[in-house]
Amino acid sequence: MKVRWGVLTLAGVLAITACGAEAQSPTAAAGGGDGGSLTWAVETQPTTFNPQQWGQNKARLLVHNQFDSLIARSGDGGFLPWLATSWKVSKDGLTYTFQLRDDVTFHDGEKFDAASVKANLDQFLVPGYNAAVAAIQLRNLGKTEVTGTHTLKVTLKAPDGLFLDFLSSPYAGQVSPKSLKNAKDLKAGGVDVVGTGPFILDRFTPGQEVHYKRNPNYNWPPAGSAHQGPAYLSEVTYRFLPEAAVRVGALTSGQVQVIEGVPATEIGLIKADSRLRFETSLNSGSAFSYYFNVSHPPFDDKRIRQAFRDAVDVDTVLDSVYQGTAKRAWSIIGQGSPQFYDASLENTFGDDSARANKLLDEAGWDKRDAEGFRVKDGKRLTVRTVASAPFVRDRRDILAQAIQAAVKQSAGIDFQVRLVDQGTALKAYEGNQYEVFENSRGDTDAGAALNLILPKGAAINRTHYESAELERLLDEASAGSDAAERKKLYAKVQKFVTDEALLLPLYVPADQVAYGSGVTGLTFEPVSGTPNSAYDVRIGT
Repeated sequence: MKVRWGVLTLAGVLAITACGAEAQSPTAAAGGGDGGSLTWAVETQPTTFNPQQWGQNKARLLVHNQFDSLIARSGDGGFLPWLATSWKVSKDGLTYTFQLRDDVTFHDGEKFDAASVKANLDQFLVPGYNAAVAAIQLRNLGKTEVTGTHTLKVTLKAPDGLFLDFLSSPYAGQVSPKSLKNAKDLKAGGVDVVGTGPFILDRFTPGQEVHYKRNPNYNWPPAGSAHQGPAYLSEVTYRFLPEAAVRVGALTSGQVQVIEGVPATEIGLIKADSRLRFETSLNSGSAFSYYFNVSHPPFDDKRIRQAFRDAVDVDTVLDSVYQGTAKRAWSIIGQGSPQFYDASLENTFGDDSARANKLLDEAGWDKRDAEGFRVKDGKRLTVRTVASAPFVRDRRDILAQAIQAAVKQSAGIDFQVRLVDQGTALKAYEGNQYEVFENSRGDTDAGAALNLILPKGAAINRTHYESAELERLLDEASAGSDAAERKKLYAKVQKFVTDEALLLPLYVPADQVAYGSGVTGLTFEPVSGTPNSAYDVRIGT
């Protein structure tokens, strides 16, 4: 089943958003100073509102409206207090003792304490709840003990460099124990899955919008926040507008005050409008790449993987789609994770159609059919990608079409592109009916992304590649806490997968926001590079 986004005209947006009201200037305030309403148009509707099931980086900006994590991240990549005021780590790296805030309340009136944190951590041990997190970020979780009303001791089975990062991530968003027990659909989330955050989710209309109202009791933001106490905004509405032109039109007409996901074709227009502001930030984690399925032909042959990689002039393709605004990727880790990125890989492969054709000839794909595609033993050299629509962002469908044309023209490869619903994509992956898997991960510690993608049996190892040496490097890097040593190990991982031609890195994901000049307080998370929640946002002075 092929999925196509419904085409929503600008006139339709205006009718939906204004409900008959006159259009405002994008600088117009729905309320001055404290209070007021903000409407923010976003590209992607979340597949879940439970932070512990989070998986779309584009939906990350919603999580911390409703949920708080135990710790936060600083601009230098360190960790800051949040719901945990302090923590101590034993010399052997196995025991973490957390002191928690004693003044925090969940939206349903339940008190936040050590018992509630234990309930949240224990939830990940429930079979089928979130197997990927249990297998990666919490694979070394041993036991959690309440040693005081607001004191918690966590014992790991082995030292783990990913544990604190997990506690700062959306996955560690604290959910009310009452919700954990009684929610109608815990994994999907919704109004009955509540947290402690600065806003309360009170309405969700699928395909249209999600609405949050201010939590009047909020007074526990993370260290480094721009203010204390409740959020400035009295309410915020996130409208789901997948069509880029519609989002931009809604902003310039004043129907929304903020948009995320600004297409390259519209950046110049926005920058030229004195009423508007534009900001962008690279995301952390893995780059957007095409991963090659080595479990069956043609990518079981390393030469074919190298040839596909060489057949794409990545710079030209990115410029045609993103008009110079995309950051080219050279590794499985993106430049948005400078603490682990290996710059020595730049300009060491790719963009060589002559080499691509030589490799294909050597592999026996030396004949062409009437349409110019390479053939061997009567079969066309075909590779397929199956993209899940909820995870398609940044015009990746258009990028795939550009690559499709490029590999045909330069090397005679038949690259078939399908955009489908999530269920159809999962069926294709489980049935091994694909050759290319498209993915990027927004993890603040890129090691988490690598451990989800590369080891044998990992949750999204769609390459089906197996290597004991690769897994040894990943295990050593994950267990360590020394940043310099981890960087050395991850550099070896990056070189390994590059030498094996397991993927074609394309670009480093980034978030772009545009907003009216009357909006202030919009910032990006310091490590992930994604937009922050609406907590510090205000309209007017």
